[in-house]
Amino acid sequence: MPTLDQLFSHDEFLQRHIGPDPVQVNQMLATIGADNLEQLIQETVPSGILKQDSMALADAAGEAATLNRLRQIAGRNELKQCHIGMGYYPTYTPTVIQRNVLENPGWYTAYTPYQPEIAQGRLEALMNFQQMVMDLTGMELANASLLDEATAAAEAMAMSHRVVKKNKSQAYFVDRHCHPQTIAVLQTRARHFGFELIIGDVFTELADEDVFGVLLQYPNTLGEIHDPGEVIRQAHEKNAIVTVASDLLSLCLLTPPGEMDADIVIGNSQRFGVPMGFGGPHAAFFASRDKFKRALPGRIIGVSKDKDGENAYRMALQTREQHIRREKATSNICTSQALLAIMAGFYAVYHGPQGVKRIARRVNRLTAILKSGLVYLGVDVNDTPAFDTLLINSGQQTGHWYQKALDSGINLRRVNEKQLGISLDETTTADDITALWQVFSEQPVTLDTHEMDSNHECLIPQSLQRQSTYLEHPVFSRYHSETEMLRYLKRLENRDIALTHSMIALGSCTMKLNASSEMLPISWPEFANLHPFVPAEQSRGYQQLAEELKAMLKACTGYDAISLQPNAGSQGEYAGLLAIKAYYEHRGESQRHICLIPSSAHGTNPASAAMAGLDVVIIKCDAEGNVDLDDLKQKVERYNDEIAAIMVTYPSTHGVFEEGITEVCHIVHAAGGQVYVDGANLNALVGVAAPGEFGADVSHLNLHKTFAIPHGGGGPGMGPIGVKQHLADFLPGDPLADDADNAVSAAPLGSAGILPISWAYIHMMGASGMRRATEVAILNANYIARRLSTAYTILYTGHNDRVAHECIIDLRPLKESSGISEEDIAKRLMDYGFHSPTMSFPVPGTLMIEPTESESLVELDRFCDSMIAIHQEVVQVQSGHWPHDDNPLVNAPHNYRQVCADQWPHSYSREEAAFPLDKLRHDKYWPPVARIDNVYGDRNLFCACPAIESYQN
Repeated sequence: MPTLDQLFSHDEFLQRHIGPDPVQVNQMLATIGADNLEQLIQETVPSGILKQDSMALADAAGEAATLNRLRQIAGRNELKQCHIGMGYYPTYTPTVIQRNVLENPGWYTAYTPYQPEIAQGRLEALMNFQQMVMDLTGMELANASLLDEATAAAEAMAMSHRVVKKNKSQAYFVDRHCHPQTIAVLQTRARHFGFELIIGDVFTELADEDVFGVLLQYPNTLGEIHDPGEVIRQAHEKNAIVTVASDLLSLCLLTPPGEMDADIVIGNSQRFGVPMGFGGPHAAFFASRDKFKRALPGRIIGVSKDKDGENAYRMALQTREQHIRREKATSNICTSQALLAIMAGFYAVYHGPQGVKRIARRVNRLTAILKSGLVYLGVDVNDTPAFDTLLINSGQQTGHWYQKALDSGINLRRVNEKQLGISLDETTTADDITALWQVFSEQPVTLDTHEMDSNHECLIPQSLQRQSTYLEHPVFSRYHSETEMLRYLKRLENRDIALTHSMIALGSCTMKLNASSEMLPISWPEFANLHPFVPAEQSRGYQQLAEELKAMLKACTGYDAISLQPNAGSQGEYAGLLAIKAYYEHRGESQRHICLIPSSAHGTNPASAAMAGLDVVIIKCDAEGNVDLDDLKQKVERYNDEIAAIMVTYPSTHGVFEEGITEVCHIVHAAGGQVYVDGANLNALVGVAAPGEFGADVSHLNLHKTFAIPHGGGGPGMGPIGVKQHLADFLPGDPLADDADNAVSAAPLGSAGILPISWAYIHMMGASGMRRATEVAILNANYIARRLSTAYTILYTGHNDRVAHECIIDLRPLKESSGISEEDIAKRLMDYGFHSPTMSFPVPGTLMIEPTESESLVELDRFCDSMIAIHQEVVQVQSGHWPHDDNPLVNAPHNYRQVCADQWPHSYSREEAAFPLDKLRHDKYWPPVARIDNVYGDRNLFCACPAIESYQN
């Protein structure tokens, strides 16, 4: 009989997170030739780095207890009526979008759409986002989102320098009335690019400056609307590039920057139905002129054709992900905010042009009514055109009125000691206006909003009122009933492969379970609806969550300090390198400018180093894929006191635990350099080995990989950094602090709204569960490697012929003998119902497979059976049974239109095309399109929603 304690055991989440049950684990161990998991780990992980002690984490808690504890933490956040503005606004997430997108694993567990044939749903949704941004900004081209408004502004600055002609200036002019958090991030980026940042009044001081670019805010951070037309003309006379930071809702009423000849328009789409989340995640937007399309940062979704001539979406100009250019990159962006961009685009689809205009008009009307009442009460309101924000010249009353508002449950913006700001939004009501009037009156207010409505002035001058139309594509007019919207969302969801369909075995991407209990809290109002710049006493819940999560991450990594600010892995890399640079500057060793990077590294590593102002020196890898220690020693001897850091991925990008990692650390440390361990593969380390203990000084931690935050179809990500104590003082600073230094994101905690996910994951797993996850991740990878080794060559193995948490299969011999490429195999996997593993990285002609700990033996076998069956198909081509130019692989994927067509022109049967394994007859995912023509899409770049007629034709 079990004891009472056993009956109250809180290990149920571990059993739900780990895919293989104990019986399956033993079966898999037998297959790979290990007696138990402990033996497997000892045979896989170098003994010199293997942890002997347990992590300092609490015991695992059950799902109900974890949610109850999170409820208590969330309850420490105070939700007040919010009128702070500064680029963040309360909004209503339409419930049909919240329930069927934000809270739907069919949307949030998908991967970046690098395999477009099985990502047509989210690609169409991102195309809607691009079309919305292009329409509202008046620009010719938009990308599929960036990380936040501040980093979008930084990307605009870098792009301006890249594309400007007949202008050798190294100075960039930023209007002083841009959002302060934007200015802080620009200061960080400009310093390390070597740009001079001039901050002043762009309307009066630009004429005297020689600059390569200009940034202004429209409306500005104080809510004022100034006609940017003259500034744009003046800047263009200087051959400077003009970026306008704007607000999408305001552009429903204001003349768009594109009609004023702006070159770039950036901003945040948060108020289009995306909760504030204490700063994120939100989808920034970035739009520009068509002539700059080959310099645009991030991802662009475009329209191409499939092999049957049907329209199909894909990521166009994929090298716009600048990190692919490695050390020559001017941006390290390798992600977007896909899930949040999808939500914002669906918000526009659901409301339509009249709906968003009605919301904008209501916000503007209420702002005018508020102003009329305040003026009537004798309050000094700044008399400039406005959309949603009023500037109050409060003078000596500033502190009194600010505190009175707080006591009344209202947050205002304290601009300075003499001014207050009031911003309105979609959620503002007539009663809220009355409450605001009361703050500024010492007597009971008797004003009536309806009466004041008849007396209000228009706050937008006729010259700046928008005349052009927008959101005219039929997609923005067809889905305004919830029934139609629901069906549209489901139809697009069904066109994608997500973790709801099958395992996504992407090497280096760790597509593990994103448990429902982890996801649930992000929708709670106390987490979702908090402004990032509320007074500290209102965000005690987030502060507690952040401190507890940092303690958890320190226990998992062996580091002494953590910053949660970086809102993507690439930003974490950047922040980590900036900490290293600041450390050396503090020590008077500014001559250290070399960053050593193995040739196998992720492209973001050299890109981040270049952005940080470091010079990249490549270290060779040996035949086994390890860092070439002899080459490392030669480079260290050559550069010695010029070395700032080495960036290594561990386990290596080749999927093995390199035996020489401690020697790598020692060699670099002996030269006075720092060791940066890329956290992309941390899923093979937690509980087993800690980078902060085996020699690393800094790592970024991909919370969207190891720590269970979902990939969201290409974002959000989260990339905090961990550092040893000597680097702790150089972590990113609060962007609003007077002494802010090295700020890399707009909000102090980055994308704080998704931090409850990782907190809940670690809380429910506990120390033993986190280690178990690592052990099973390594077990699953070795099981796949062993099973597939009968058909494919495993390219790299480590100690005792073991792989780490991923393995690489070499397809080059098959390609040479059969003509079948790695792409053909990737596309054929779609017919079997799988997303391809990582293709041609880090070695061309290979597939890198990472199963994670969440996949059961049944699913692992289903994947292995499919890969072995595909190998047999390759053999059929090799033997001549199928022609090289007409077989199921080169024609894959096969969609239902092809299989059901009257004519079947192929040398193989329809059955062999669609049902290569019997089990597919009972559970079949149909790719919605045939293989897409990438070359056509790049040669005929079209990045707007295609006309409905094109589908009908």
